[in-house]
Amino acid sequence: MNTTVPTTALIDWISRFRDQIANRRDWLTELDSAIGDADHGANMARGMDAVVAKLAEQGSAPTADAVLKAVGMTLVSSVGGASGPLYGTFFLRMGMTAGAVTELDGPALAAALRAGLDGVIARGKAQAGDKTMLDAMIPAIDALDDRLSGGGELSEAVAAAASAAEQGRDETLPLVARKGRASYLGERSAGHLDPGAASTALLFAALSAALAAATDAA
Repeated sequence: MNTTVPTTALIDWISRFRDQIANRRDWLTELDSAIGDADHGANMARGMDAVVAKLAEQGSAPTADAVLKAVGMTLVSSVGGASGPLYGTFFLRMGMTAGAVTELDGPALAAALRAGLDGVIARGKAQAGDKTMLDAMIPAIDALDDRLSGGGELSEAVAAAASAAEQGRDETLPLVARKGRASYLGERSAGHLDPGAASTALLFAALSAALAAATDAA
């Protein structure tokens, strides 16, 4: 079984995330129109197009940190609102932790993702239950760690992370927002999915698909 994530799989992950965002752009915008600025889908689609274009400039054998830092810096510079700094910080912290390697094993991927999560928490000053992207990201990374610590295969652990992210996204529906623009609505923010949690679920779905493809090819 494939137990490592080569740099090519990281690039595939980002490409699949771009495709997921493009396919669900209108849905993300609809979610954001209810409790935000109605631009999450458009902003993320523009940013991910810029990311994929940037990665195409890197050549044939970039290291993990080069890939992830390029993603982070491009998102910070091309995505408006809170999403650019938060997603950008996530990938920048991932890159710093991953290092100049050409593949990551399960613990190294988990450590990079956890560093990314910690960066988002520090940048956004939010926590679980605030109705933000963290409500999908925290359970996803916790599920990944739990599966790996129990001896699970990496691809299975990432699939569990994707499932946990989707559940976390859905559990934002009844929450009252305590952070971000949605918090201005108070009780009226309840009854709507958080758009950041929705795009985060797409992020982990794309990672799971990329890892499954890498495993099949191994």
